[in-house]
Amino acid sequence: MKTVFTIFSVLVFTVISPANGCPPSDRAALLAFKAALHEPYLGIFNSWTGTDCCHNWYGVSCDPQSHRVADINLRGESEDPIFERAHRTGFMTGFISPEICKLTRLSSLTIADWKGITGEIPKCITSLPFLRILDLIGNKLSGEIPADIGRLKRLTVLNVADNQLSGRIPSSFTSLSNLMHLDLRNNKISGPIPGKAGDLSMLSRALLSGNMISGPIPVSICRIYRLADLDLSMNKMSGVIPPCLGKMAVLATLNLDCNMLMGTIPTTLLTSAIGNLNLSRNALEGNIPDVFGLTSYFTVIDLSHNKLRGPIPRSLSAASYIGHLDLSYNHLCGRIPAGAPFDHLEASSFMYNDCLCGETDLF
Repeated sequence: MKTVFTIFSVLVFTVISPANGCPPSDRAALLAFKAALHEPYLGIFNSWTGTDCCHNWYGVSCDPQSHRVADINLRGESEDPIFERAHRTGFMTGFISPEICKLTRLSSLTIADWKGITGEIPKCITSLPFLRILDLIGNKLSGEIPADIGRLKRLTVLNVADNQLSGRIPSSFTSLSNLMHLDLRNNKISGPIPGKAGDLSMLSRALLSGNMISGPIPVSICRIYRLADLDLSMNKMSGVIPPCLGKMAVLATLNLDCNMLMGTIPTTLLTSAIGNLNLSRNALEGNIPDVFGLTSYFTVIDLSHNKLRGPIPRSLSAASYIGHLDLSYNHLCGRIPAGAPFDHLEASSFMYNDCLCGETDLF
């Protein structure tokens, strides 16, 4: 009888214990993920021991009901005590194992700022139906963004900045209907922005600077009602600036500097809600629109290093606030208006134009 009871107890424990901790399959996937990485200084993986990966495994969180792994948060720059005690930021080598895709309830994956992680983004990442956050910033990942990334219908944050990714932005990208934050900065991404970028209706930040993106700025971007921050600087974009960018409801920061944009400055950009405007180092021409007024409030206007001609708009004096203005390296001519905001601007803001003059002999 005792033997039967013992066997029964073991069977009950076997059936019940997974419900009190992570499933063995999730634990095995985490250990396979760990085996592909080498972290020599902090020992963050030292806690990855025992049968329950939901309990005190550094950077691992589980769903309280299902006990499935829901979040992996491993960030190489952190205020966590483990970093403070070591007096250093993290450094990790290795690659992101496809075994991570066996964590089918994963909602958030952050493997960021480790500097030495190489290899590609596992293509199977796109098979994780509950993934909302994918943050891989600050590594040495190469290869392309997975072609079918549009399958991640719940994705709200995609941050792969500061890596070595190449190839084009996949056309499926525009299917990420819940995407709110996009950061592709400082990679080697080339080709055009998909023409249907305007389908990203929830997007509030689009940071694509420091790549080799070419082609025109898609007009469809103007349909993204929530877009507040658009940074396409330091690319190879060409064509004209769509005037509809200045009609966007909440766009506050527009950085288009260091491209090959041409044509004139749309009047709408200077009468909009944009407060940080950088159009420098392009091939813009024509006059600066004389449309400033009491509603004009700019922390930054940088129009330097273009082919702009004509006078400095007198209406700039009517602006409610202009913190920084740079008109240098153009072909402007005429007298610099007196009064605000010109009385607090540096002489360098007007240098290297054809024939600007002012009250002081600075030019």
